[in-house]
Formats: sequence, C-alpha cells, structure tokens
Amino acid sequence: MSVKVDLPPVKINNPAPTVEQINADKITQLANKYWAPHTADSHHPFNPQIVDDIYVEEICVTKFSIRRIMMLEFSQYLEKYLWPNYNAERASRAHTMSIVVMVNEKFRERVQVWEPFEKFPEHFQGFFEHVLDACLEESIHDFDLREQTALIVFLNHCFNSMEVALVREQVRKLVSLAMWISLQKGRREMEFTKYPKWKKYFKAILKKDKPADAEKVEWERKFLHRLMIKFMTILESIPEEGAVNPDKIHYCERFLELMIDLEALLPTRRYFNTVMDDCHLVVRCQLSNLLGREDGGLFGQVSV
Repeated sequence: MSVKVDLPPVKINNPAPTVEQINADKITQLANKYWAPHTADSHHPFNPQIVDDIYVEEICVTKFSIRRIMMLEFSQYLEKYLWPNYNAERASRAHTMSIVVMVNEKFRERVQVWEPFEKFPEHFQGFFEHVLDACLEESIHDFDLREQTALIVFLNHCFNSMEVALVREQVRKLVSLAMWISLQKGRREMEFTKYPKWKKYFKAILKKDKPADAEKVEWERKFLHRLMIKFMTILESIPEEGAVNPDKIHYCERFLELMIDLEALLPTRRYFNTVMDDCHLVVRCQLSNLLGREDGGLFGQVSV
C-alpha cells in the first residue's frame, strides 16, 4: 500500500434549509420535547424508543442522508441525548449505531468530538465493545453495508484520535504485541528470531492473563485479523463484470483507508503490519475483480 488518497467529500446539492424549515422539521420538534438546551425545563423523560425510531426513520430509511444527519447534529443530539443516556448494559443496537453516525458527522464537519464522552466516560468501554461486535457481524447483506461502512469510518477516527486518553485506552488493546496471537505459528516464530526480546514480552503478556478474562482478551487481540478476513470475503464477492451495489465498493474503499492509516500511524503499524502481511491482504486486493472494474478506480489508487 502506498500514499494515502483522500476520498472525495460528500456533495450536498440542495440549498441550506431556512429557519422556518428548521423550526418545522420533525427533528427540531423532537429536540424541543426531549433534549434541546433552551427547553430543558420542560423535557420529557428519556425514551429509548425515540432513539430507535430516529435511527430507523431518519438514518436507515433515508439511506444515511447527510442532510438528515446534519439536522440531528445541529440539534445537539449526540451530546444532549444520545451519550448522556447511554448505558452499555441496556442500550439498543440502534442507540450504539446512532452514536457512531453522529461521531462520524462531527468529524466530517470538523467540530469538537470527544468532549461529551470525556464528561461521562463510565460507559465508553462498553460502547466501544458494542462497536467492535457490530464490526464483526457475519451478515454482509447489501442493506447492512452502509452500517458497516459507518463502523469502519468510526474505527478509523478512533485510531486517529489516540491523543485522547479515553479513546487510546480502548484502541491500543487491538494493536499491541499480543495481536500476534493471530499469526500462524511458523510466521510468529520467524518474526521472533528477528526480535528475540519481543518473544519474551509476548510470553510475559500471555502469562499475566487471568483465566476469567482469557476469552475477552483473545477476542480483542484477534479483532483486526478477523476484520480483515471479513473485508476480503466482501471484496471477493464482487464479480468481474455486471452490476454491483455501489455501497459494497464504498465499504472496500473505506476499509483500505483504515488499513493505510494503521500502516501510517507510529503507535499502530509496528505489530499490525506483520498481521496484515500474514493475511496477504495487499496481494488479495491486487488480484481482486474490483481492481479491473471501471467503478474500482478509486480502490485501485489506494491499493497499489
């Protein structure tokens, strides 16, 4: 993989809504009832069904419309309703995905992102674990691809936010030396002959594992390996010719952007590079049908 290629920004052709249109919008009316700062004295109690309905009607049904997501961001949906009321033990999948979508929108608009999470950090670990679970969901039906792409974009934002302690604490578990547990044994031993000290550190890490946490930590250490396998399954489902859902191509482009950033970031590339090479990810991208398709031009730019 080579130099990072910036993906084209999303274009919004419609003019900005007027004040009257904003005030009459369903999202504004809901915000006034449940979370808008200027109506704080008369808010209704938190209702998780509102979150589920907004996710379905304003995000999924509109196919992740930037305009609708912008309206939610304008209303301070994330910081005033989604995150203060998030409970990792009870939150619905729609609640988790709504936070993912709103974080991505904040990054797109280049506004402050992590402050709400730092104010209420107690559920961030549980939230992040739900995100990782969703990334590895087996279903790869076309209607899931926008969600999966949103999750990949969110992960990339997290890896690029390692200066934030709350985020760094979660993502570093995925890219430590312990992730080499996913390597084939022969490849791992070959790498240890190059770096004998790492073999000591690796054994020490495994020795410290508590039996009660063994399953969880192994899942975290193998996460990126499993995610790459999932990506290659999706990539290899694209035919050489004929129609293909553009969302599938968009997912593959965004996934490669994540891989390139992991390779470029000093805190992540040291151990990740070996795991990626062991998966033969670059070779499989170069041999993929997408590379030869007319609509695979951007994918080709980032994969060669």
